Amino acid sequence: MVESILSHVRERQAGIIGLIRRFVECESPSDDAAAIGRFMDLVADTVAPFAKVKRVGAQLVCEMDLPGRRKRGQILALGHSDTVWPMGTLRDMPFREAEGRLWGPGVLDMKSGIAFFVYAAQALRDMAIPVARKVVLQLNSDEETGSEASRALTEKNARRSEAVLVLEPGTGLTGKLKTARKGVGGFTVTVRGKAAHAGVDFPAGASAVLELVRQIERIASFTNLDRGITVNPGVIAGGTRSNVIAAEARAEVDIRVLRLKDAAGLEKKFRSLKPFDKRCSIEVTGGLNRPPMERSAGIVQLFRLAQKLGRDLGVKVEESLTGGGSDGNFTAALGVATLDGLGAVGEGAHAANESILTDRIADRTALLAKLLAAV
Repeated sequence: MVESILSHVRERQAGIIGLIRRFVECESPSDDAAAIGRFMDLVADTVAPFAKVKRVGAQLVCEMDLPGRRKRGQILALGHSDTVWPMGTLRDMPFREAEGRLWGPGVLDMKSGIAFFVYAAQALRDMAIPVARKVVLQLNSDEETGSEASRALTEKNARRSEAVLVLEPGTGLTGKLKTARKGVGGFTVTVRGKAAHAGVDFPAGASAVLELVRQIERIASFTNLDRGITVNPGVIAGGTRSNVIAAEARAEVDIRVLRLKDAAGLEKKFRSLKPFDKRCSIEVTGGLNRPPMERSAGIVQLFRLAQKLGRDLGVKVEESLTGGGSDGNFTAALGVATLDGLGAVGEGAHAANESILTDRIADRTALLAKLLAAV
């Protein structure tokens, strides 16, 4: 016998796909405030019949009107409106349904997850399934660029919540939920040397490029795979002309850590960098942007509940650790039980093959609905 919520959602799958299409075709790159505003308006108009909607700066907060008389505490559903795709991407990468998938910019990361949440809430209303807690949907406008403007609001709403459900896509083509994420940060290492003519006055120069190369080798050695620490000097720049000894050079370095305590040690190493050539100086800026989402007892408990509810749906729910960050990193770091990766199942986030599996739309939407009712 097909579980009742799952059956209800399956009957409405065409509507879910239609909503995903409208969301995807409303392009919303991180660097286009007007486009993000249009997408927020679209979501607000979609949920307005069954939610109290307000804007907090560029963020959207929707308090859902769900069955159940007395609400105790709060569940925060967390998503983001921005994508990595520039305006006009739809011309070369249009929304389409083919090969058992939906394709298009932002379809996986993470407009489908938002559509799933909308239909999960509608299913609870249609079936008059009581929800014990207030449910708030928050969509952030700047997740892809570090959440600088939205972080305070995310943390404020998380502190009011018993649980946070993050609508990011699951891991891989089995859609594993995310119970741990690495912390993410970055440092910029700037070396200043002394310029000189490379042919006429070579000894007078102190090459910032040469110094930076030596520092990069040292920086790369900070990686410790056994502890889940990765340090990647990803961008380097320096010098002006080949016949001028470089006066300045810099490296942009990505860092990832599994444990918050490792971030402090890593920062100390960066701040302690000393020049090999004493005529050069080193400046280090940056640090940890997102704390790690560490697999706490509360996260495990929430995941076990999702596993149980998945079995009711005939779905095997698995967990994963990912090196990427999300706004769930912030909520988990506050000690709030956070379950991430509850959005679509697919592949190709931030890539030309971005797509979701059509046959996983119904069970993911039903799982969200069951979690909202069970937490």
